[in-house]
Amino acid sequence: MRKIISIAVLISGNGKTLQNFIDCIKSGSLPAKIQIVISSNPDAKGLERAKINAIPTAVVSRSSYKDVNSFSEAITKKLEEYPIELITLAGFMHLYKIPDTYSGRVMNVHPGLIPAFCGHGYYGHKVHEAVIGYGAKVSGCTVHFADNVYDNGPIIIQRTTPVFDDDTPDTLAERVFKEECTAYPEAIRLFAEGRLKREGRRIVILKKE
Repeated sequence: MRKIISIAVLISGNGKTLQNFIDCIKSGSLPAKIQIVISSNPDAKGLERAKINAIPTAVVSRSSYKDVNSFSEAITKKLEEYPIELITLAGFMHLYKIPDTYSGRVMNVHPGLIPAFCGHGYYGHKVHEAVIGYGAKVSGCTVHFADNVYDNGPIIIQRTTPVFDDDTPDTLAERVFKEECTAYPEAIRLFAEGRLKREGRRIVILKKE
């Protein structure tokens, strides 16, 4: 019997990644239970997606806090109300300073191939605009463990897609998101199975027993 992992999902907007998690859980391809969805934006559509699926929600608005520390502490306080094994950042637009209790238990997906086109200021369509503007021939997504620096934690999974000459940020974003829909649930499954081993900056995927 597969272990069901308890996760939290942090969002700021549409909640497409959240919806992918929900769909994967319903299909049986992702052995997880979403304990809570926390949004930094009270108007995020992702909150509606959660409520439709009877998932508890909370809003921790970034604008309500004077700095990243107090903002992060408010998120942590809300997370501590639930039995969270893994925190997933899903289009979360702010830095969450991770306390020691959750170190190594926070994942993020980036819509580009880290270490290219990443870091502070590179998010959403800005990544795709930069990829096209630079003339890159390949893009993709990166699922990585998050730390307290933007897009800095060790890489778990990367998936690629070609960049076509007639691509727009919208068309490239659509293909990259399809890769995210595969990569992110797979990373969560590997974590749940205890198959992710950190060796320095590298994450080694252990064979299934």
